[in-house]
Amino acid sequence: MKELMDEILLRVEKPGRYIGNEINMVTKPLEKVAVRFAFCFPDVYEVGMSHLGLQILYFFLNRREDVYCERAFAPWTDMEALMRENEMPLYSLETFTPLKEFDFVGFTLQYEMSYTNVLNMLDLANIPLLASERGEDDPIIIGGGPCTYNPEPLADFFDIFYIGEGEVSYDELLDLYKSVKSEGGSRDEFLKKALKIPGIYIPKFYDISYNEDGTIKEIAPNHPDAPKTIRKVICKNMDEVFYPEKQLVPLIETVHDRVTLEVFRGCIRGCRFCQAGYVYRPVREKQPERLLKLADKLIESSGHEEISLSSLSTGDYTHFKPLAEGLLDKFTKSNVSISLPSLRIDAFSLDLMDKVQAVRKSGLTFAPEAGTQRLRDVINKGITEKEILDGCGLAFEGGWSRVKLYFMVGLPTETEEDLQGIVDLSDAIVMKYFEIPKEERKKRPPVTVTASSSCFVPKPFTAFQWEPQSTPEEFLAKTHYVKTHMKRKQVRYIYHEPDLSSLEGVLARGDRRLGKLLLRVWELGAKFDSWNELFKYDLWLKAFEETGISAHFYANRRRSYDEVLPWDHISIGVSKRFFIEEAERARKEQVTPNCRTECQNCGAKCFGGGVCFE
Repeated sequence: MKELMDEILLRVEKPGRYIGNEINMVTKPLEKVAVRFAFCFPDVYEVGMSHLGLQILYFFLNRREDVYCERAFAPWTDMEALMRENEMPLYSLETFTPLKEFDFVGFTLQYEMSYTNVLNMLDLANIPLLASERGEDDPIIIGGGPCTYNPEPLADFFDIFYIGEGEVSYDELLDLYKSVKSEGGSRDEFLKKALKIPGIYIPKFYDISYNEDGTIKEIAPNHPDAPKTIRKVICKNMDEVFYPEKQLVPLIETVHDRVTLEVFRGCIRGCRFCQAGYVYRPVREKQPERLLKLADKLIESSGHEEISLSSLSTGDYTHFKPLAEGLLDKFTKSNVSISLPSLRIDAFSLDLMDKVQAVRKSGLTFAPEAGTQRLRDVINKGITEKEILDGCGLAFEGGWSRVKLYFMVGLPTETEEDLQGIVDLSDAIVMKYFEIPKEERKKRPPVTVTASSSCFVPKPFTAFQWEPQSTPEEFLAKTHYVKTHMKRKQVRYIYHEPDLSSLEGVLARGDRRLGKLLLRVWELGAKFDSWNELFKYDLWLKAFEETGISAHFYANRRRSYDEVLPWDHISIGVSKRFFIEEAERARKEQVTPNCRTECQNCGAKCFGGGVCFE
């Protein structure tokens, strides 16, 4: 295989994607390893290697002497063509072992439009795509990550889904596998015993029945040990939980070449469209002292020159000021830069950004999400127009001149007035800049406002999980309205193409019947669907037609509160009752306070930790 690889790598773009050998890559004597685990990211190397979850789980699993976690990524089209031509199976980067020879092949499922890549990687590895067709010589296929909160569209292809945070149940799962394997047990015996491990969902032990109108009648366990509801597992104490003191450092440029510090998990905000804000509840913080020590070790072991703070809303970190100042004191002398995520724009944040960006001021980012205050109240986005304009005013006075705004079109209850609001708010920000005296403005670059709109996708475990999504034609009409009404030369408007978002809407709220759609569209040639240059909408339209599946049924109809949802057997702790209350508050344009202001008893208290008990 080595000679064949050398020959192939000379013929592909970016051979560094396929050779491993990165700084801090783990090597182990294979004779001492009892369980081999292939961590697969269903996208190109540069994207996967920038993912924090990969870095955490890679070193978490490899801390065990008896487990070897190796990596595989989706090969780009040039490499795939040569692999198929030369009958070279998909392999791991650490030892160049074909994936079929591993005990576990695990996929992290970060976004719905990577699903066809999952099937493509299994096929490249010569592993049967359907779980029902795998035998004793095949690896156990396991999925984790945010998309497993509705695992049903992929249920036909996976043996196990892991619901929740990887540090909690993986040791128990791997110990069980070792035990069953040493006793000569079958894969089926292992899967049956795994039903008792918290956070483990095994689709084959659940039967789905349907009503005549196509909605789900019942999700019923078909094995006595299969729990009726699978509750996610979480780490309660973020200061004690494992976090790597080194990171894999790629030998080629990736999306993010930097040290990542995870500040906290969860979010207190409760934006009604945001799945991540709910599925990672409750908020659990790390102490700044631990983060500063980790930063030291990570910079030392990686040689990176940038530190990024990671969380859903870093401005809500209660120790943000001492952490930010501690990082600046520690690292500015050694030319290590600090990358700040979007913050609430106040005097402290601007002062901090001024220090961080002493040489060159980058742009500022706001995410109003909606153009009017009415619609921001509907979606519970806790920011007012006054706060946005005051923040921009402060920033312009401080020397900034570039602003990025993120909006969504197609939000529930949206009207033409809300679309006009996107235009008006962009205009108002430009006018704020012109409040600066003319003599001052002459010394600066001209103001630019980039307004970007994405298409709203209703997601499971949000207040909008029952809402219809706009059709591609409706999305186009909305973006066309905004585009034609933007008149100011200082404002640039960009928008997402709606076809991709519409498919994401189908898969996000899909059920098990979508397995045949995914299989068919992959057979027709779909892969790398989230890449504009490779996305082929016509293949999806053909697959819908051939399988008789209706995109409208999954994406564009309103669901009733009493409909059985495909993810009703998964629990994130936050109750359905709470989501219904939030949906009703949205209709009344009522704002819900954040978790630190007033607890709404969403249900996340059941985990016994975090912000619920502060």
